[in-house]
Amino acid sequence: MSSNTEHTLTRDCPAIQIPAGNPILLKAGSTVFITQSLGGSYTVATEMGLARVNAQNADALGLEAPAAAATTEPSHPDSPVDEKRIWDQLKTCYDPEIPVNIVDLGLIYDCQITPRETDGALVTVKMTLTAPGCGMGPVLAQEAKSKIEALPGIGEAEVELVWDPPWNQAMISEAGKMQLGIM
Repeated sequence: MSSNTEHTLTRDCPAIQIPAGNPILLKAGSTVFITQSLGGSYTVATEMGLARVNAQNADALGLEAPAAAATTEPSHPDSPVDEKRIWDQLKTCYDPEIPVNIVDLGLIYDCQITPRETDGALVTVKMTLTAPGCGMGPVLAQEAKSKIEALPGIGEAEVELVWDPPWNQAMISEAGKMQLGIM
């Protein structure tokens, strides 16, 4: 979807205020501009500033919700978990202000898989933010957790926000730097 497309909300729509991370309600009939549509969420410019709208509220923007990604992995909860699949799933999470996924942005520091006898594997991820005071941290961590837990063979995910080492631009992958034009 192209940037800055104008939409009139067809119904009241819950959203998250960026960068504070506060829940807000965008009123039906309000005009918003979609500035970013990545990873199943929408960053919109409103008269109150930027806000994030989740995919399940795409209809309020007059859009169809993105289809869920198909999986080719076995659906049994005790199936072995492919670490690459977890990293690929994390690449579907985007910073709402920066059009780069959280993996290529260098925000994911660690991913550990602990197989369990029942209930699927436990996945533990260490994640940081571009700025410690960002109110979107819990929102991004919850999104990462939900997307990991949606994978077959995973029973639980824990996403811990960490600050050591502090994030810096050198942590951005080559692909991320190309997307941002900072080569």
